[in-house]
Amino acid sequence: MAAHWLFLGFLLLGFGGKTETRLSVKEKLNNEVVSSHRDLAPDFKEKYFKQVLDHFNYNSLGNGTFDQRYLITDQYWEKGNGPLFFYTGNEGDIWEFALNSGFISELAAAQGALLIFAEHRYYGKSLPFGKDSFNVPEVGLLTVEQALADYALMITDLKQELGAQKCPVIVFGGSYGGMLSVYMRIRYPNIVSGALAASAPILSTAGLGDSRQFFRDVTTDFEKFNPACREAVQGAFQKLSTLAQQEDYRRIQSAFSLCKPPSSPQDIHQLNGLLRNAFTMMAMMDYPYSTHFIGSMPAFPVKVACETMLNGTDLMSALRDTAGIVYNSTGQLTCYDLYSLYVECADPTGCGLGFDSKAWDYQACTEIELCYESNNVTDMFPPMTFTEQQREQYCGKRWGVVPRSGWLKTQFWGDDLSTASNIIFSNGDLDPWANGGIRKSLSRSLIAISIPEGAHHLDLRESNPADPESVIVARKMESEIIAEWVKAARKESS
Repeated sequence: MAAHWLFLGFLLLGFGGKTETRLSVKEKLNNEVVSSHRDLAPDFKEKYFKQVLDHFNYNSLGNGTFDQRYLITDQYWEKGNGPLFFYTGNEGDIWEFALNSGFISELAAAQGALLIFAEHRYYGKSLPFGKDSFNVPEVGLLTVEQALADYALMITDLKQELGAQKCPVIVFGGSYGGMLSVYMRIRYPNIVSGALAASAPILSTAGLGDSRQFFRDVTTDFEKFNPACREAVQGAFQKLSTLAQQEDYRRIQSAFSLCKPPSSPQDIHQLNGLLRNAFTMMAMMDYPYSTHFIGSMPAFPVKVACETMLNGTDLMSALRDTAGIVYNSTGQLTCYDLYSLYVECADPTGCGLGFDSKAWDYQACTEIELCYESNNVTDMFPPMTFTEQQREQYCGKRWGVVPRSGWLKTQFWGDDLSTASNIIFSNGDLDPWANGGIRKSLSRSLIAISIPEGAHHLDLRESNPADPESVIVARKMESEIIAEWVKAARKESS
């Protein structure tokens, strides 16, 4: 059945040139699959699970535990029989992901599933040591392996508690959460029957691939809309570079509405990072409707950004206004504080702010490899390197750790996934993370789904009238494949 839906998806996408066909296909799929679920509002209950602090050492912390937050709803569940859909929470507050992953709720309603969103340790309210969680050595229990063991134990205990022992488990995740879904299926196939990994860059974060890929693909998104957009952005950064070389800091402050004038090359480096990060966010969140996920974005932010760049009377002020789409969406900021709006860290694509940013910074200093660079040749941004040596130097100073390059590849198979099974790898062509993941199917049960008009895990979002046909087709395929996995798991356990 999986192969059938893959073929159907490619067939339908091939009809894109005919307006009449596009509309009829879209209407048909909407009516059959998701239109009846658009107004679902999951009745999540927030609960806490007594979680083991250290799954792999019986001495260091004895029998220590912490409260791990999760969200649960049984409003769709065929009690004792329907599957369990489990979201492997990633680098943030679990409510943020639950409220922006409506497709999983739609699927739970259609397939009678129990729905659980689990928060990742050290994020949101799941802080093992409270305000001391990011001290050394307490932060040392923040690892991928500990997080996976958390989820395995939570699933096992909750199934027992809820009388769901015979219910097949399907895990879902987007981005880093998608990576965790892949790893759950690999590490705990006795617990997890299948995984939907949306926008999961499991190759690039394991040190496989080209360090230039990410910012090249960010640039491509803007260049596709209008090649002049790339030229304008490059031109603006060049003007900034010239003023910086001349140490004309007052003019830079004026052009970019900075709260304080820059006074050093480090301040200019910080400004370049802040500006580059804005384009990264707009490329990732290039959804066809306005969103409030990881900040507020207008519909088609790449289009809005390019029009802002090309309609400005001055390139640098246009660059400022374009960055303002991300940093000043409300229009209330009167000036930009370089060091409070953007924090440089071990992830050149951005760690965010607050406690969650500390957790992600630590992970990027240990297991998650994110050595991406911009060079102003393959991309439109100023040359900004982040080599393994720079990463090691930063992480040693910040956290007292030495990154272990290649560890994710060793632990979770890297690109040698041929013996795995029952994983969907979905990626949107607009997403700069996509080419760091699996883009081609590896077997009949390791299925890659491409979404030509999709940004970062668009397929996990709730159905929307503005959805492109390609994501409707993708969700249809995912729904059918998951239903087959559940059916097969029930047959195996009977």
